[in-house]
Amino acid sequence: MKVYHGSYIEINEIDLSKCKTGKDFGKGFYVTNILSQAEMWASRKSRKGKGFVTEFEFDEFFFEEDLVNVLRFDNYTEEWLDFVVANRKNKSRKVQAHEYDIVEGPVANDDIATRISDYLIGNITKKQFLIDLTYKEPSHQICFCTLQSLQALELQKGKIDSKIFHTDNEILQALMIDFGLAQTEAADKYYKSNTYSKITDESTSFYKKTWQEIYKILKIELEN
Repeated sequence: MKVYHGSYIEINEIDLSKCKTGKDFGKGFYVTNILSQAEMWASRKSRKGKGFVTEFEFDEFFFEEDLVNVLRFDNYTEEWLDFVVANRKNKSRKVQAHEYDIVEGPVANDDIATRISDYLIGNITKKQFLIDLTYKEPSHQICFCTLQSLQALELQKGKIDSKIFHTDNEILQALMIDFGLAQTEAADKYYKSNTYSKITDESTSFYKKTWQEIYKILKIELEN
């Protein structure tokens, strides 16, 4: 299975010591099988207008055999919520809140993270929290928490998808407002457009334009 990691740098070697704590599935290296999601991550983490998506091949054999300790969540469940809360509360760089090598499941994005905060301070019940998640857009992430688990990942040499990301957040927000789209729908239209292809082609110098200029061109493309 092809999976992707979005960052502000190209990934040539995975260093778990540089991974942050307090994330959904704990400290580890995160990937997704949804390319547009990785591109969105790269856009948000970009520095000086540049972000990168690195492609890996994940050996799903590791899910089927007892080579490593695996936890998988198919959807937003009570168990998923308890697990994410435990990991987000854990700020220790030395001790994980769990003993799994690989964890797979949906993402707690900004909106969901806000709802988690509401749940933790008692503004909503666990039952209401899960009801609110019923119609959320699909998301996906796999966290590789140990050196042993990294054996399941193979960097696709020569296939590092180096992107030049402009101010994508502004463009996505404009798409959501003008076309009445959900965030994932806006990202799908944007990243699959001819306009975006020109942005990622350094020879066009498209990436030097302001986001307003790019959005005008994108809007004409989508309307036609």
